[in-house]
Amino acid sequence: MMRTRPLKVALLGCGVVGSEVARIMTTHADDLAARIGAPVELAGVAVRRPSRVREGIDPDLVTTDATALVKRGDIDVVVEVIGGIEPARALITTAFEHGASVVSANKALLAQDGAALHAAAEEHGRDLYYEAAVAGAIPLIRPLRESLVGDKINRVMGIVNGTTNFILDKMDSTGAGYQEALDEATALGYAEADPTADVEAFDAAAKAAILAGIAFHTRVRLDDVYREGMTEVTAADFASARGMGCTIKLLAICERAADGGSVTARVHPAMIPLTHPLASVRGAYNAVFVEAEAAGQLMFYGPGAGGAPTASAVLGDLVAVCRNKLGGATGPGDSAYTQLPVSPMGDVVTRYHISLDVADKPGVLAQVATVFAEHGVSIDTVRQSGKDGEASLVVVTHRASDASLAGTVEALRSLDTVRGVASIMRVEGE
Repeated sequence: MMRTRPLKVALLGCGVVGSEVARIMTTHADDLAARIGAPVELAGVAVRRPSRVREGIDPDLVTTDATALVKRGDIDVVVEVIGGIEPARALITTAFEHGASVVSANKALLAQDGAALHAAAEEHGRDLYYEAAVAGAIPLIRPLRESLVGDKINRVMGIVNGTTNFILDKMDSTGAGYQEALDEATALGYAEADPTADVEAFDAAAKAAILAGIAFHTRVRLDDVYREGMTEVTAADFASARGMGCTIKLLAICERAADGGSVTARVHPAMIPLTHPLASVRGAYNAVFVEAEAAGQLMFYGPGAGGAPTASAVLGDLVAVCRNKLGGATGPGDSAYTQLPVSPMGDVVTRYHISLDVADKPGVLAQVATVFAEHGVSIDTVRQSGKDGEASLVVVTHRASDASLAGTVEALRSLDTVRGVASIMRVEGE
């Protein structure tokens, strides 16, 4: 039997995502009520600019006093889509203190202070759901927290930023340079006027921290994630990748160590074989590849951003939280029982593609090979080309640690026959 008294929802933020949340709550009100077991009512909308016209939203619901809104004793759920650290953090904790559960899309805050927010939610017996914080509409957080909670996840690797994937895809498919592809992404609305958070991988790093924490049941903060942007990727890198049967993606990679004693989390450009499922992810789409002990290999794919897709994830969480509220229960909270240490990037082992500018004369290859051998880095393949006294030498290694590779490169730069290191890129997915 459906409860007639509505569950009241406070919406913090009414931009691209927030306006879609409000629209879906209105247009799908009957369906949402049937699925939850009670009506849901938009009880207030906190914004910074109240004079802006918001189609479909009663102006009487709009307020600039977000704190007063979340302190209202009749609010059941707070939906936070304003982003950033403050005032979002204070508003979420205030909501818990005053009886409301929270649905958030705030990846930056969760990556930085997720443990404290979960602790506050548990202290007050409230829910904290955040499916929309990673990969937009793609169901990912809940499968990791619930569907795969009985399994042991060893690796999560994925494309979690649509802007960078669009740029790299354009570079690969058209031969465009980085700036040209970025300009197109900006013109089409895929990139912000200031794309730094995307192209320098801050956005992807926050998502990697969240994924690693959930997958490995341990504390992983944004500062624990190694981050390398993709602004230095060139058309020449793509040409080298094609020569290896690869393409280049900006990947978020979270791994459990082989001995199970630590984890790593990193974001960087990498060559990936064309045969790998992630290689076929085109345009602004996202995809995450999960490797679990019992379930095997799983891939989650779909639109990773945008108002409607992200709002879809928010509404899914809203339904779940409202159901919990009616049942007098809470959903899964923080799970960090393993307390595994996060290893530094120097300990990460992978393959490498190194492109060197060298003198075109006898003995160069032998010198380079000796340096690799002295640092314990085994060479898989070597390709050399050049003329008129200058040459390009491409070395692909077997698996080696980041620290040993760094020492190798430093020694290579000291050789008088090496003019420069044109590029270094990791090779993943094998």
